[in-house]
Amino acid sequence: MHNHHSHGHSHHHASGSDASRRIGWAFFLNVSFTIIEFIGGWLTNSTAIMADAVHDLGDSLSIGSAWLLNKLSDKGANSTFSYGYKRFSLLGALINGTVLTIGSIWILLTAIPRIFDPVMPHAEGMLVLAIFGMAVNGFAAYKLSAGKTLNERVLNWHLLEDVLGWVAVFIVSIVLMFKPWPILDPILSIGFTLFILFNVLRNLKLTVMLFLQAAPDKEVVKQVRQVLLARPQVAALHHFHIWSLDGEHSVMSVHLELKSNITIADMKQLKQQLDQELAEFEFAHTTIELEFADEACRDELP
Repeated sequence: MHNHHSHGHSHHHASGSDASRRIGWAFFLNVSFTIIEFIGGWLTNSTAIMADAVHDLGDSLSIGSAWLLNKLSDKGANSTFSYGYKRFSLLGALINGTVLTIGSIWILLTAIPRIFDPVMPHAEGMLVLAIFGMAVNGFAAYKLSAGKTLNERVLNWHLLEDVLGWVAVFIVSIVLMFKPWPILDPILSIGFTLFILFNVLRNLKLTVMLFLQAAPDKEVVKQVRQVLLARPQVAALHHFHIWSLDGEHSVMSVHLELKSNITIADMKQLKQQLDQELAEFEFAHTTIELEFADEACRDELP
């Protein structure tokens, strides 16, 4: 039984291409800005800006991969990928989370030694780059904040990390114009990086769980089980599975054991009732197998 399948598909197609467009925007902004940043970091002799440039390069690569994977995840189902390509955007989120984790660790390894050996950069140049950086990354983050996909959430953290990094550079550059305290720069970088790393690792954990086909939400599993067992005709259920394609679209399958051998008209009515009651969960696919009271299950019981 397919529950609201056509509705789910057309609805996703629109949001998927929107996500691709938003991610495309972020990609082009990031690549252009990374080039400017490398030149700016070299001119201002600021290792913080150079570190951010390398970090942005990593961002650009992962945003690029996310963009390609997101475009791919819009394609329809075929004989190789019978569920379509939605899972590819999950792969994008996994790659991004990994790149960002490595990037954050790299920034920590760069910033920590600078606490013990601070370098005095060119403060005015840093200030100009910081204003530009906040504007570009802020605009890209604003573009992506409309997104709901896991991919866009991970990318939004990328951009927010960059905005916060530039706020740090901005504050430090102003302070450095008046006080020779270059140690402020690495301290702020470390604080921001740890904050973002915490959030990225949380998203990464969720992505890995979905890859391992964990149920997306324990509460939903409990509610669906209650809905299925609430019907008077149903004695028990087994082979009950809920898993997610991409963090947004879930799939459910179940075998329902009937109390007695009911007529075809009763079966149709039961299916319609379940269809209405399961509609609120908005599954992309549902498969419900009805088993008669004296019928053995085709599949071995788990």
